[in-house]
Amino acid sequence: MHVVIVGGGFAGLAAAQQLRKADLRVTLIDRSNHHLFQPLLYQVATAGLAPSDIAEPIRAILRRQANVSVRMGEVIGVDVDGRRVHLAGGEEVAYDRLVVAAGAETSWFGHDEWQPFAPGLKTVADALDIRHRILTAFERAEWCDDPEERERLMTFAVIGGGATGAELAGAIVEIAMVTVRRDFRRVKTDRARVVLVEGGPDVLATFPAPLPGKARKQLEDLGVEVMVDTFVTGVDATGVQLGEQRLDAATVLWAAGVRGVDLGGRLGGEVDRGGRVSVAADLSLEHSPDVFVVGDLARFVHQTGDPLPGLAPVAQAMGRHAAKNIVADLRGDARAPFVYRDKGSMATIGRSKGIALTGPFKLSGFVAWVAWALIHLFFLVNFRNRVLVFVKWAIAWFTFERASRLIWKLDPSGKRER
Repeated sequence: MHVVIVGGGFAGLAAAQQLRKADLRVTLIDRSNHHLFQPLLYQVATAGLAPSDIAEPIRAILRRQANVSVRMGEVIGVDVDGRRVHLAGGEEVAYDRLVVAAGAETSWFGHDEWQPFAPGLKTVADALDIRHRILTAFERAEWCDDPEERERLMTFAVIGGGATGAELAGAIVEIAMVTVRRDFRRVKTDRARVVLVEGGPDVLATFPAPLPGKARKQLEDLGVEVMVDTFVTGVDATGVQLGEQRLDAATVLWAAGVRGVDLGGRLGGEVDRGGRVSVAADLSLEHSPDVFVVGDLARFVHQTGDPLPGLAPVAQAMGRHAAKNIVADLRGDARAPFVYRDKGSMATIGRSKGIALTGPFKLSGFVAWVAWALIHLFFLVNFRNRVLVFVKWAIAWFTFERASRLIWKLDPSGKRER
């Protein structure tokens, strides 16, 4: 049996690793050559970590798994009747079982024209772009003599009050207030304005009360301006339009939404507004039981009636379960329905600040931050990454420094800027 896995994220990697002892052939296809630990991507964007601290080549992760081959390529379509995956360039890969774990991408809710002015955060390239924008804003403000333009350069708008938005806003405040405060002579970076804009009634609204309120207070204590019940109606090169209100900002970051990648709509199943593909109780497609869809691309409603959240633990559990059902097929056994056991969720807001929900326990402040740090260290893919991240966090804790404050960006031609 040949199993093809599309995507080397949390779900795809978990599926491949679950099949390590199975008597079958596995091909994992990903457009990148690395697995990215996305929960810490915001720290790359805010100069706390380097990309290599949270990413590892997929081949290195799976090098000891003899039944797996890794192929770098972009899947552009699937022929579910012919059991073939179509790659960019015209190549095809035949499969007996297919696991689609292609993930999600940033959604600007139908306003893709905002993308150049308000980048999202899903890839290493996104993180480096955001880091470039943040650090360049301070550099430009240092030598700007126009008070109004300097104020605009020192204003940072983060759109979306979920975990990514809260983490970005808190980190930017720390950069401005502490990390670079003594590095500049002409501009006072601690006067920077960081605004977090949320369309709902509160930030981190997926958490139960009273955690969102505590998160908002921690953000405000850091110096973040929190605007709730506020919708973005326009984004351009000079700032953000919030209904009739204008927010002039040189740096606008988008953390307001994601949607399943376009590949989901090419599988032939039912797709919701968020681009997620409806799956059966065993995570397969209703019309094509040889195809499993897992992770952020899957719309699984059989447990609670609502789709499961797009979290790394959910994706990993789905990937492992799809692999177990493939092994059941191989053995001639019945497939089992997927059941997710929620271990909780958490978000960090800044230095020693955060919220966490685990079982009946609702944590906030320093205790939540410690729990967040330990869990994220544990889930990094290998020992080297754990050591590197721990050391950098320890240094940052004692010195308030951020180790990756280099402005290093590719220009449109692909050449390094100098």
